[in-house]
Amino acid sequence: MVWLNVLVQGVLIGGFYALFACGLSLMFGVLKVINLAHGDMAVVAGYVAVFLTPHLGLPEVWSFLIVVPIFTLAGYVLQRTLIQKSIDRDPFTTLLVTFGLSVVIENLLLEIYSANGQTVNIGDLIAKSWHPASIIYVSYVSLGVLGVAVLVLFLLQLFLSKTGTGRLIRAVADDREAAQLSGANYRHIFGVAASLAFATVALAGIAYGMMTQFAPTSGGVNLLFAFEAVVIGGIGSLWGTLVGGIALGIAQQFGAHINVQYQVLAGNVLFLAVLAIRPQGLFGRKTALA
Repeated sequence: MVWLNVLVQGVLIGGFYALFACGLSLMFGVLKVINLAHGDMAVVAGYVAVFLTPHLGLPEVWSFLIVVPIFTLAGYVLQRTLIQKSIDRDPFTTLLVTFGLSVVIENLLLEIYSANGQTVNIGDLIAKSWHPASIIYVSYVSLGVLGVAVLVLFLLQLFLSKTGTGRLIRAVADDREAAQLSGANYRHIFGVAASLAFATVALAGIAYGMMTQFAPTSGGVNLLFAFEAVVIGGIGSLWGTLVGGIALGIAQQFGAHINVQYQVLAGNVLFLAVLAIRPQGLFGRKTALA
């Protein structure tokens, strides 16, 4: 029964990793950009939720109504300006640009808010949980985050498969030149994909603030876990990202149960094992956004 609880906790934390990682997977699957500022963007979303929504008279638990639209617009603008210019040069430039953006964001947050931890206030909900068995605890917040992750991935997959814009995104991801010859404005399509990715980043940042404290330096660790989830599941596979996140969460929880110092190590071992045995990931395919 103890191991069953470990498994349950691994699935729950894996849902958060999947929510955090789906924007990273979308950015790479379409733009071929590894956004090193991904984790810091999520932290910014947390700070916006904490400091903006109270001034608007909105409870922090509903902060996504404000934060997600802001980040959706910011993603489009940032891609059409800074990121697109780096893409036009070469892939290595995008790494430098996003790394520089990460450093700037982290230092700005430190200057403005200091290193003190913050949380998204959701009241008594943070302490409430469901007990299906005597030693199995299911946090309502973690369960909600898992549900949001599944819903977001489902909606993204539906959008990419059933809408004209979604099919254009898939076409540009597969062959930019051919899509451009058929009349598609790939820069605009890149902007739409980036806006979707930033919207999911906003949700992940708010979820992180609900689950635990965040600080200006929290983005780096979350970026690492998100990247591992994407690679384990398969780069460009949205549902693979969910499986990868859950697999990473389970590995970490089993490692922590053996020894708390093995939590991160167990996830890294799984990550390296997948790279060694199946470099394309569990659900990786040759075409993007499968």
